[in-house]
Amino acid sequence: MDTVILSRVQFGLSVGAHYIFPTVTLGLTLMIMIFETMYLRKGKEVFKETSIFLIRILALVFVMGVATGLVLSVTIGTNWSSFSRLVGHVFGPALAAEAIFAFFLESVFLGILLFGRSRVSKRMYWVSALLVTVGAHLSGLWILIANSWMQTPAGYVLAPDGTIVIVDFMAAIFNPSLGIRFLHTMMGGWIGGAFLVAAIGAYYHLKGRHIEVSHTLVKYSMMVLLVTCLAMPLVGHLQSVQVANTQPAKLAAFEGLWDTQSNAPLSLFGIPNEGEGYTGLYLGAPGMLSFLVYFDFNAPILGLNAFPARDRPPVFLSFTTYHTMVGIGMMMAGFLLLGAFLAWRKKFWTTRWYLKLLVLIMPLPFVSNEIGWVAAEVGRQPWIVYGVLRTENAASTVVPDWQIMTSLVLLAAVYGFLYLLFLTRLRKIVLEGPKRADAPSAEGGAY
Repeated sequence: MDTVILSRVQFGLSVGAHYIFPTVTLGLTLMIMIFETMYLRKGKEVFKETSIFLIRILALVFVMGVATGLVLSVTIGTNWSSFSRLVGHVFGPALAAEAIFAFFLESVFLGILLFGRSRVSKRMYWVSALLVTVGAHLSGLWILIANSWMQTPAGYVLAPDGTIVIVDFMAAIFNPSLGIRFLHTMMGGWIGGAFLVAAIGAYYHLKGRHIEVSHTLVKYSMMVLLVTCLAMPLVGHLQSVQVANTQPAKLAAFEGLWDTQSNAPLSLFGIPNEGEGYTGLYLGAPGMLSFLVYFDFNAPILGLNAFPARDRPPVFLSFTTYHTMVGIGMMMAGFLLLGAFLAWRKKFWTTRWYLKLLVLIMPLPFVSNEIGWVAAEVGRQPWIVYGVLRTENAASTVVPDWQIMTSLVLLAAVYGFLYLLFLTRLRKIVLEGPKRADAPSAEGGAY
């Protein structure tokens, strides 16, 4: 098999296995921050108990994030040596800043959350929860600075030896796609973590265990979910506008749009045929793509045929992952609106089928986050640094195919083992529940 393809598959596996844990961390730290704030303000033990329980899960997720993330820098250095040499001036400062200003902050104060509850004041403990939350989000920021620069490079020049040298550090950091991509990614993490919290709370209620804690978990996580899931379509729209302005070939692939046209339709369904250059079984809303991007039904949108074939991203994968992500997001928003309606009718806790669905659909936001990442990265192809460096020119051509395949198989086995350990331990924490168990009670409790 081709060396570049094998290297891409290996890196995709490594990032995909790792990506789920930072996104969960974002949501869990936010929820812990909310419960610690409520405990500081109201002093109710249920908020303290709930926070302690979630901190145990956060510690597990944090360890898994470290374990799965260590291999990424090694993979970049071995399989993408040309990329490392050319963009070291960009990635070096960003990754160093992530370690110094974010990872250390998060890990140090997570230690206080785990072991310092009785050793520091209540207010200092709240500050520690705040700094863990800030550290998690700063970590995401620096990683997204590096990745966003690959999507929309800025503030650089090409040196005579072909390396990329930063001449405007602020322009490189605050590149055109950073702001909206950061917000989009953070919200995806909040949704994933909050869904996990809500699912655990719903599970406890269905089992008649830890009723007060379960209602606290569900109530506050559903509030976060309702706000973020309803805001996500707007954030996603703003990112689509940014993509239209900076990566028009990616937008065309997302929409399965082959010919440049005014009154361009917004695709709802289709099956792109890259060989023939058309999208079969196409269903779209006439004019809506032009209107959503430029607020003008007659505005032209560039199609794939406006770009040389070698400069187009893989259309089928880009189209399907993008539409699956959007579809899952819309489904989650509808599900949460239904939950809000049930709460308004005072039927939330007695509607057991809804609570069961809340548990069952818990993986969906993580699926959406993963395939959203796939859509963003595949849609950037054939560039590893958009418009500057092609992916095929970034791989380590001296690494034999068999070595990449061997490491790929070994990594898959190791990740499978780690995930088995993670799920086993997570299941044990959930089954053990909060340290102080509520007495079983009948249906009840205000939503």
